[in-house]
Amino acid sequence: MYDPILLAEQTEALVIHGRARRYYRLARGGRWYGGIATADCCGCPLRCSFCWSGKPRDNPDRVGKFYQPEEVFRALSSCARKKGYRQLRLSGNEPTLGKEHLLAVLGLVDESHYHFILETSGILIDEEYARELAGFRNLHVRVSLKGTNPQEFSLLTGALPEVFSLQLTALRNLTEAGVSCHPAVMLSFSPKDSFRALKDELNKISPHLTDEIEEEYIFLYPHVEGRLIKSGLKPLIAYSPDGIPKELV
Repeated sequence: MYDPILLAEQTEALVIHGRARRYYRLARGGRWYGGIATADCCGCPLRCSFCWSGKPRDNPDRVGKFYQPEEVFRALSSCARKKGYRQLRLSGNEPTLGKEHLLAVLGLVDESHYHFILETSGILIDEEYARELAGFRNLHVRVSLKGTNPQEFSLLTGALPEVFSLQLTALRNLTEAGVSCHPAVMLSFSPKDSFRALKDELNKISPHLTDEIEEEYIFLYPHVEGRLIKSGLKPLIAYSPDGIPKELV
């Protein structure tokens, strides 16, 4: 097992250079959230068995190039303008690596009419980070929980099970700081009683988190299937890329 916090420090050294961050794709359109412009960054402190990222996650120093926050925002806003989108995001890996870069991008978004969706595992969002995120008006945070409890988290990520608590702490920190947020939960490997227990834990933080849970399931892209086979994991529920239900898009 590995410590994601230590891996985050090591990964930041590879993908952050001053205010610049390494990206492997800048930018693309997509149907998610009803239409959103996306820039795909490199580097993540987790090693989820269901992850669709390849070299940008596992060898982040060997792909892509460094971009300043202004370059990222220009690419995102240009894509959004051409596609008629109102929403922007960073995806592909973990956007909260390199806080100075992310906050600079969010500052530029706040000066525009666009809305930013921050997709994150949340493990790096401590109280200070949450307070800084609270300063942006055009921001919503989607915290993607890797399973419903520490055991599932460790099974799916290979990481220390106690790190799961940092994901719940992130939701608490964001909620207490007044940041718009909701939890998304990977449920492809979770029995129903585990999901019910997680709902009870979220309700202790805030009832609105329980009300706004987003159910997340595996999409079986070929390389994702390869990862699952290698890890010996079999999802209880999964969907082919061509068979994704509309409510999950």
